[in-house]
Amino acid sequence: MSEVSIVIPNFNGLSYLEGVLTSLERQTMKSFEVILVDNGSSDGSVAYVTEHFPKVRIIQFEENTGFCRAVNAGIQASDTPYVILLNNDIETDFRFVEELVAGIKRHKRAFSCQAKMIQYHDRSKIDDAGNYYSALGWAYARGKGKNVESYNTEEQIFSSCAGAAIYRRSFLEKTGLFDEEHFAYLEDMDLGYRARIHGFENWYIPKSKVYHVGSGTSGSRYNLFKIRYSSRNNVYMIYKNMPIAQIILNLPFLIVGFGVKFVFFTLKGFGKEYAAGIKNGFQISSKEKKVSFSLKHIGNYGKIQFELWKGMIRRFRR
Repeated sequence: MSEVSIVIPNFNGLSYLEGVLTSLERQTMKSFEVILVDNGSSDGSVAYVTEHFPKVRIIQFEENTGFCRAVNAGIQASDTPYVILLNNDIETDFRFVEELVAGIKRHKRAFSCQAKMIQYHDRSKIDDAGNYYSALGWAYARGKGKNVESYNTEEQIFSSCAGAAIYRRSFLEKTGLFDEEHFAYLEDMDLGYRARIHGFENWYIPKSKVYHVGSGTSGSRYNLFKIRYSSRNNVYMIYKNMPIAQIILNLPFLIVGFGVKFVFFTLKGFGKEYAAGIKNGFQISSKEKKVSFSLKHIGNYGKIQFELWKGMIRRFRR
């Protein structure tokens, strides 16, 4: 019986599938299943996997339902104690699965563990060594563009990047799955944030390694879709996870943070799209979607706030 399920969301990622699936066949650990969730691809992805990787389970949607709906479907279709989420534009090191499973077993309060994500085209540089959030409302990938040898220490992080991370099913049952309102972007930060409210931990496991192309589905680093959904989801995530008192406490920082981002994207020609995303974020925020505040979690909120301030300082030290 499989101990872990690997869920790969895919949308027109045919050119990447051989790389990711072949690398999974070379794993030292063999007790896992692979579930490909296809979001209405029109490039022959499903036919290719069916022919060349017949052991892969396929869940097929008729249209692009977004990252969150896809991975939720994969998680719900599995019944293993652990679930690994893996982007389609990744190739894995041969100990990737083994080290992630060992990591989450080693840390009993771990909600998730993230692999060391290395840039595919320049393997001397980090792509993502753990996700962080700050009081400015800025989410960022630790170590991006830095030397890979500088990030060899196993440590706690604010949240795991869902591009290459393992999750504990028993804790997912307490936090809930990915919020499908996000569609794509910051959905992993939102889930990691909710886990922190519950007092769970997220860890970076550098012995588990992957090589990530980046923007394999959405395109370039900056595009209209990504900028709009990122700003939209950021507003929604803040409203959803922070109690009102915490929002008020962070409001001066948030105003500065969003203001700086608006100027940045305006200079790049995306100001209107960024502002539209912020407006849309307020529109989708409602009391029904807000995480219920509980006094039993007050200590966890305090730890989160301290990390938000630390995240702001860490961001400026990069």
